[in-house]
Amino acid sequence: MDEAFRLAREGQGRTSPNPAVGAVVVRNGEIVGRGYHVYARQKHAEVVALEEAGERARGAELYVTLEPCAHQGRTGPCSDLLVAQGISRVVAAMEDPNPLVSGGGFRKLRSAGVDVEFAAEYKTAAEKLNEPFLHFMRRGKPLVMLKAAVTLDGKIAAPEDNSGWITSEKAREHVQQVRHSSDAIVTGIGTVLADDCLLNDRSGIERSRPLLRIVLDSLLRIPLHSKMVTSCKGDLLIATTSAASAERRKALEAKGVEVVEMDSLGGRVDLRRLVELLSQRRYLSLMIEAGSKVNWAALDAGIVDKILFYYAPKIFGGTASLPVVGGAGRKRRSDAILMRDLQVHMVAENEFAVEAYVHRDH
Repeated sequence: MDEAFRLAREGQGRTSPNPAVGAVVVRNGEIVGRGYHVYARQKHAEVVALEEAGERARGAELYVTLEPCAHQGRTGPCSDLLVAQGISRVVAAMEDPNPLVSGGGFRKLRSAGVDVEFAAEYKTAAEKLNEPFLHFMRRGKPLVMLKAAVTLDGKIAAPEDNSGWITSEKAREHVQQVRHSSDAIVTGIGTVLADDCLLNDRSGIERSRPLLRIVLDSLLRIPLHSKMVTSCKGDLLIATTSAASAERRKALEAKGVEVVEMDSLGGRVDLRRLVELLSQRRYLSLMIEAGSKVNWAALDAGIVDKILFYYAPKIFGGTASLPVVGGAGRKRRSDAILMRDLQVHMVAENEFAVEAYVHRDH
């Protein structure tokens, strides 16, 4: 099963909107087939492993990170193939929450006489491996993560010179890995105007679909010569309002930028509608990399599911330095946004990341 997980991780960032899955065929204690899923190659992990095993699959065991599918999609049901190939036992880390599967694969296998077993000790790892996919299947919307690089006193920008970075190169490399695993990324127009950022995936690793870059820009102030616009290859969406110039919209669309109106109260972009749009397009995950105001707007709108804050061993101090979350904030301690399942990860010497989930009552 450890080998199946290793294989599954080879597919991360390359399977969306499908889950990352690894499979291993074992006969007489020896691995005779390995496979993992990559969306562009269509074949599921089980199929690849069975093809490598060949005739040795008959009477063998299959170890897989997720329940084999039981429905016709781009490929046929893996559960049917496992039966046809003579697999005698399947050990899976977890059930697939996809309503099209949801135990159906196991039922097919058992009805055909195949032994099915859960590797319960791997369930947590399996949940983490495909966290965005599982979230989408259970809640019908992408997993939204708020990411930030902050000082120990919770600041993301100094009041004057902001050249350079808060965190180390090693921490920034880790962020690129996170971007690679994300389907979409959003920032505010303020960040674009200040940094002229690309906001792209610089990991250099194959993706199943381009990272969708999104800018919240109520008045379409983004420069036509900005790096984001000039690098657009069908991967840039500007979320704006009806107050924006029609002429600016036409100019951006002429450069291949998708512009979508999403009005909300106060003349700002409706973040809930943005999440709905991504849901309709089957984007499994959205990463927020923005400034104080957008960070607060996202938290206040209730769209954030988790945070990932990278802490550097620095202190800016002062009231003019920007906090990681600005805006109106909560007025009373009792109204604080609560977090749960907090974890601390060391990412570099004297640098750590805090990962936590927004507590919800439902």
